[in-house]
Amino acid sequence: MKSKNAIISSILKNLLSWIATIIMLVPVILILINAFKPDEEALTMSMQLPSVWTFSNFNKVIEKGKLVRSFLNSMLYTGCTTVITVVFGSMAAYVFSRRRTPKFNMVYMYVVLGMVIPINYVTLMKIMQITQLNNTIPGIILLYVAMQTPFTIFLIYGFVSKVPVELDEAAIIDGCTPLQLFIKIALPLLRPALVTAGVLCFLNTWNEFIMPLYFLNSSEKWPMTLAIYNFFGQFQTSWNLICADVLLTCAPVIILYLLCQRYIVGGQTAGAVKG
Repeated sequence: MKSKNAIISSILKNLLSWIATIIMLVPVILILINAFKPDEEALTMSMQLPSVWTFSNFNKVIEKGKLVRSFLNSMLYTGCTTVITVVFGSMAAYVFSRRRTPKFNMVYMYVVLGMVIPINYVTLMKIMQITQLNNTIPGIILLYVAMQTPFTIFLIYGFVSKVPVELDEAAIIDGCTPLQLFIKIALPLLRPALVTAGVLCFLNTWNEFIMPLYFLNSSEKWPMTLAIYNFFGQFQTSWNLICADVLLTCAPVIILYLLCQRYIVGGQTAGAVKG
């Protein structure tokens, strides 16, 4: 009787998983199909395959939407944010994990609270104006770093907790300085955590929309997310071009996620075991 219940439960779980997967894939397939349709066929936004596969839609989008500049901007913002966040986040997580004093624990909890505390955009705008960082490349990168640092520290903190303290003690006895200890001993052991944190930071930064909308007034500095928003306003009746724009914008993060998904899933699971 138990085996039958287990089989039925397994079938129902798999069925629900397949239904949820299909529901989530429908918009993606819809965008993929309509990105290759002519203007007239794309107006209905149907799942029917195009009568003529129109690849010139992507050329029009790149030219009219100025996606080359926006792509380079997104790569600059995302690349700098990922490197800065992972480097300094790993250093902070290592110190917080190794020094479990009340003072350091309080600072760690204060930093991690940044994941759940809402952002006060009015105050933040005033600070950006006073520091003259509003509508600047360093300013938007610093905002991205501030947003991604709490989760990065939280993620790497769990990994550092699993590294035996005896390795640190042995390295110090052998004459390692604190910086050598971190670079030569800790970093190689934290490679899965660093890859996971880097990929997640890249994905979150690439998809960010609110920050550049508020703090980048010049279209020359817009990332891909704002470029597609502006493009939709100009060509809201040309669904084939909009779908092509969405596809080009999402392609880098989809490819990166598919290549690194085992690090993301495995890294988050391993980091959540202890900490």
